[in-house]
Amino acid sequence: MGRIQKKKTTAAKKKVIKNKDEGAASTSQDASATAVQPARKSKVAAFRKPSAGAKAPAVKKEKNFIDKSLQFLREVRVELKKVTWPSRKQTIGSTVVVIILVMIISLFLGIVDFGLSNLVRVVLQ
Repeated sequence: MGRIQKKKTTAAKKKVIKNKDEGAASTSQDASATAVQPARKSKVAAFRKPSAGAKAPAVKKEKNFIDKSLQFLREVRVELKKVTWPSRKQTIGSTVVVIILVMIISLFLGIVDFGLSNLVRVVLQ
């Protein structure tokens, strides 16, 4: 990313031009005390394309609900193209593992529930 350069004020530009003209006539002390060093021009700046912000400011219209929704769906489509989808074999393997784990956990919770309900029944009698 390029660096943002600060623009000189018109007073500073006039001072630089004035100092260049008087540079030969003034002493080295006066020139060093009042001279403003001109900024170096960057080679990168010469090759830059004009930015969209350099054009006349366009009137921004507020996006309505439909425009926002369409923009969202476009972005979703772009992001879904980046996803690495699993193969059919990987999907089936993962599904089998999930089903087996659900059966094991449900069996464990069923046994704990049955045991606690019997314990409560014995304590209350």
